[in-house]
Amino acid sequence: MSNSPTDSFRQTALTYHEEPRPGKLEIRATKPMANGRDLARAYSPGVAEACIEIKEDPANAARYTTRGNLVAVVTNGTAVLGLGNIGALASKPVMEGKAVLFKKFAGIDCFDIELNESDPEKLAEIVCALEPTFGAINLEDIKAPDCFIVEQICRERMNIPVFHDDQHGTAIVVGAAATNALRVAGKSFEDIKIVSTGGGAAGIACLNMLLKLGVKRENVWLCDLHGLVYNGREEDMTPQKAAFAQGDQPKTLAEVIEGADLFLGLSGPKVLKPEMVATMANRPIIFALANPTPEIMPDEVRAVSPDAIIATGRSDFPNQVNNVLCFPFIFRGALDVGATEINDEMQVACVEGIAALARATTSAEAAAAYQGESLTFGADYLIPKPFDPRLSGVVSTAVAKAAMESGVATRPLEDIAAYRRKLDASVYKSALLMRPVFQAAATASRRIVFAEGEDERVLRAAQAILEETTEQPILIGRPEVISRRCERLGLEIRPERDFNLVNPENDPRYRDYWQSYHQLMARQGVTPDIARAIMRTNTTAIAAVMVHRDEADSMICGSFGEFKWHLNYVNQVLGTEGLSPQGALSLMIMEDGPLFIADTHVHVTPTPDQIAETVIGAARHARRFGIDPKIALCSQSQFGNQHSEAAERLRAAIAILDSKPRDFCYEGEMNVEAALDTELRERLLPTNRMTGNANILIFAHADAASGVRNILKMKAGALEVGPILMGMGNRAHIVTPSITARGLLNVAALAGTPVSQYG
Repeated sequence: MSNSPTDSFRQTALTYHEEPRPGKLEIRATKPMANGRDLARAYSPGVAEACIEIKEDPANAARYTTRGNLVAVVTNGTAVLGLGNIGALASKPVMEGKAVLFKKFAGIDCFDIELNESDPEKLAEIVCALEPTFGAINLEDIKAPDCFIVEQICRERMNIPVFHDDQHGTAIVVGAAATNALRVAGKSFEDIKIVSTGGGAAGIACLNMLLKLGVKRENVWLCDLHGLVYNGREEDMTPQKAAFAQGDQPKTLAEVIEGADLFLGLSGPKVLKPEMVATMANRPIIFALANPTPEIMPDEVRAVSPDAIIATGRSDFPNQVNNVLCFPFIFRGALDVGATEINDEMQVACVEGIAALARATTSAEAAAAYQGESLTFGADYLIPKPFDPRLSGVVSTAVAKAAMESGVATRPLEDIAAYRRKLDASVYKSALLMRPVFQAAATASRRIVFAEGEDERVLRAAQAILEETTEQPILIGRPEVISRRCERLGLEIRPERDFNLVNPENDPRYRDYWQSYHQLMARQGVTPDIARAIMRTNTTAIAAVMVHRDEADSMICGSFGEFKWHLNYVNQVLGTEGLSPQGALSLMIMEDGPLFIADTHVHVTPTPDQIAETVIGAARHARRFGIDPKIALCSQSQFGNQHSEAAERLRAAIAILDSKPRDFCYEGEMNVEAALDTELRERLLPTNRMTGNANILIFAHADAASGVRNILKMKAGALEVGPILMGMGNRAHIVTPSITARGLLNVAALAGTPVSQYG
């Protein structure tokens, strides 16, 4: 029995589809269905109200049903990529996969519809009949030329977008890749000669797109299995091929490719030979997109043309032309403005958005998803990666704007910038909650020093800070290391030009720093020699001294190392200013909303006074996010039913809080389930003073708080903002080694808030 990698992959793929439940999709209710009242509103009699509203105005379907966010992926299975005519039923896994991509990348709900119908006109008739159900139609894997017939009929008869992804999705991504390839090669659409193989749906659509982008029709040469498509040829011709006929004599691919700038292959394996590539123009562009084996392998191209720019349809080579860069986002933009079609303007806007994103600095999230790959714009990075979270905001916004400007939007957006922010918030889970923090930080240009300035995450965060805020990053690290890493990561920032730098190995302020540190620590056993050594090696201590000397407004450290180790040096230096760490607060962002957890790091077993300080600090910080604090002091004890040591400390803390008027809601001690379940809490203690569910949980042990924090991160998919170090006057923040570049940006925004707005 074979144990080859191919067999192993086949088995893992089958297991993926089979377990723990067959298939890749399920349907979930979006509204509660817990009692008779819910049933009456969801179905009879309440459902009649929505029906009446839609009958009076069909546009209300987008208000009261899922239609405005529902796409049908429709196929008859006659041209499944790499598999051919396998039939409707066998194509279902592919269509389910397409539906999953819609949901994952653009939040679009999708039904896959596989139809046993080979007649294109009858197939179109069925699709047209589906219009009341869906907001848009994605035609998929229908053989040519039938796909042209189906699409044309559906576009003419339906008043919703109809998009054949095999044609137009491929064309859009090819258009984006070609736009950037020509930029790298120093050429223009108007001047290039194109030779294409493959007269099918995708090939013809790609050529039409290139014409829209400026290519001259007389510079396009189309070949297929029978050679050049020329005027008067009768063998295997279609009207779509005939539109690109050149000359009136048969020629081979080898004859027409001489001097070509761009080869576009959407045909089959090994069609293009190395000796043909050798006859092309200087800096040739080779798009060999046949799957799984391209028209020519990249190493064969490199052997005869080392400076060639190459794209394939495979994920194991640079520049994979992947339709997922397009279809989720073009549908997202079209659905959100109620477009009646996806027109040329929207497709070109999609091309331009994808191409521009590749030229921008790579996002930290994409870099994390594709570790080890070079994501710097150039010959090996022409188009962004599918997991770049900026695609939705950039591409969907461009498509929506084009739909409105071209007059096909039935629900035009009032504020396109607000729409872009909404899309970003759907991708970056922290975006919506962080907005008031970023707005507050924008009122002042604070100097933020990063102790671990050589860390990739810090460098990416510094790039984002300069792009998205008014803050001034200061990095501690060796300039040659930081410069080299910025270049390798494709970041535009450079030391001294874009941000200030402290070099611990050689900095003119070294003497001032060690003397300041020694002055603070002289009576705690720190000698001048120790102070000198610390200011050469301990970047956290250096950052703290900079804040102490007013050379920075706030510091961020902890991207590696242990929290308490960093806290020790922060406390040594900044604790002399009357500041004292009160606790660490983590904001956990989950699907059903935010939840704060404290104290996760500072006090292992906090005293009642420390618990009370943590509660007060947590309430203050929650308001920075625009959240009205509802604080539960959590314990195994439930409103006095146990007399454990932890419960006693919580009760004492509540007594301290009760000793003065407070402008926030708090209650305890109670179990976490009582804190998060209003009905349970009302049964246990009807006189409790909290209304609604708690949004801040305070624990009597750091072990408990940290455990809840980590469980929410690892098992509930919560995104953490923080930890936020309370009590330090926004002068210092200590993160954890699991922090991401986006997380560092969020903490920098917190650190960038002016003290006057801090509370």
